[in-house]
Amino acid sequence: MYVKNSPISKEICLNSFEKEPNTEKRGGLRLEVFEPKLFRKNAELAISKLEKYLADSSIRGLALTEPSVLMQEAKKLMTKETNGLASLLEEKLEAIIDLYIKTGISVHSPGYMGRQFSGVIPLAAVIDFISSIINQPSSFYEAGQLPNVVEHIMADEFNQFIGWEPESFAMVTTSGGSLANLTAILAARNDKLPQIWSAGISALEGQYRPAIAVSEDVHYSVCRAAGILGIGEEQIVRLPINQKQQIFLDKVQPTLETADKRGLKIFCMVASAGTTSVGAFDPINELAEIAAKRDIWLHIDGTHGASLLVSEKLRYKLKGIEKADSFALDAHKMLFVPAMCTLLFYKNKEKSYGAFRQDASYVFEKEPDIYTEFDSAEQNFECTKRPLIMNLWVLWTLYGKALFANKIEYLCQLTEQAYQILQDESDFEPLHQPEANILCFRYLPSSLREKTFPNFQGAIRNRIRETGKFFISKVDIDGEEALRVVFMNHQIDTKHFRMLLDEIRKTGQVLLKVTSVDCSGRAGVGTQSGRASVHFL
Repeated sequence: MYVKNSPISKEICLNSFEKEPNTEKRGGLRLEVFEPKLFRKNAELAISKLEKYLADSSIRGLALTEPSVLMQEAKKLMTKETNGLASLLEEKLEAIIDLYIKTGISVHSPGYMGRQFSGVIPLAAVIDFISSIINQPSSFYEAGQLPNVVEHIMADEFNQFIGWEPESFAMVTTSGGSLANLTAILAARNDKLPQIWSAGISALEGQYRPAIAVSEDVHYSVCRAAGILGIGEEQIVRLPINQKQQIFLDKVQPTLETADKRGLKIFCMVASAGTTSVGAFDPINELAEIAAKRDIWLHIDGTHGASLLVSEKLRYKLKGIEKADSFALDAHKMLFVPAMCTLLFYKNKEKSYGAFRQDASYVFEKEPDIYTEFDSAEQNFECTKRPLIMNLWVLWTLYGKALFANKIEYLCQLTEQAYQILQDESDFEPLHQPEANILCFRYLPSSLREKTFPNFQGAIRNRIRETGKFFISKVDIDGEEALRVVFMNHQIDTKHFRMLLDEIRKTGQVLLKVTSVDCSGRAGVGTQSGRASVHFL
């Protein structure tokens, strides 16, 4: 640890940094930038800053900086040297680290309740740090030996909770849930409509139109995948949802039959295990039975909620997951590792190779051997891929699954407690009983006239964000704005949630007073696109 002016640090400086730097050049390249001792000095500076950041338990949200101001601050830090390599100034590096930390969301603070990315388990960041230096792209065994072996180990670890036959399934890592969903839907299309890969969708002209069936509350990445694959939004069949925001089982068959009459060939159905809006879990078991009868590939977007597999108490919410053809899980959400780290599972190992079909002599071997059987490049879109699994595997190896299960269970319990608190508050309305760690609600004081202030909830959220104490999000539910909290930090407890409610009340009352002030005053109400909006002048 580098601590300024400490005896140890002074000794390090004398022994490591005050010696004559390597000024050797090779073809104009100055080699001192690659000096191991310089790396150590820079790393210790960064670590000292991050240690202070992690130790700060104050309640803080997001201090938004005006983009033009931040751009000027960033430009001031850039070197003016144009003809050669500028010398690295420690003061500048320190200023850059400070600016980076200052302008980021404080994901380790009890005031952070807004998004689904997590404050990481610090050891995972250390492993990520190592991965950045040794730089082993992990789509090929020869480039990243340990990461490729570890992917197989972690696949078997998770299969303890799934129950597939050993060696019959596959798991690959991808850079994010959006890419995992796209990959799975592509595998489904090529499995059910194999001629499209080579001949294109035009090969189906005059027969039927390929389509996918999704929840009305599906993540936008799934609809984006339909566009990328050339399916088209008109061929997205939306399955109605019930009051719990889950796919409404009674309406699935009629909706699919209507799609049949339109000449649509549904090759894939996408359900959710923890929707982004409210954290709802679709009835996977029953949907799997419907999909099997109709020869439809069932993919589960479990990027948020599939991590509940590791908890014996909460695993029941994923009943039937073993019947799905594929599902995705974001470890950078509920398993608390640095982004990105997504696990994409396939029930049928052979079908995991169906998404992509290329020959490339510079990477793919014509004659497989004991090494190439660990390559994953034929199963994922990325050729150069970070060793995503290492952060998760090291934590799992050293601490075991209980580290993750205990934290997930605490966060879900905390969310249920927050729901109970809202039920006892006459001026708040919870909009659903939480199934995991996402909770949506509205602040409805008796003085509110929603017809004259339809964006009241969103205005509260934005004003709270500006104050920088709490960071929460918002969402539309049944066409109406709502406040949304996502509990990702184990340092949060019910007292922090009550503090948030007090902040919402205070902010809401200020906004209600603002609406009665004439535009010539400190604030006023204007309109944009026919909706009321509050302007702070």
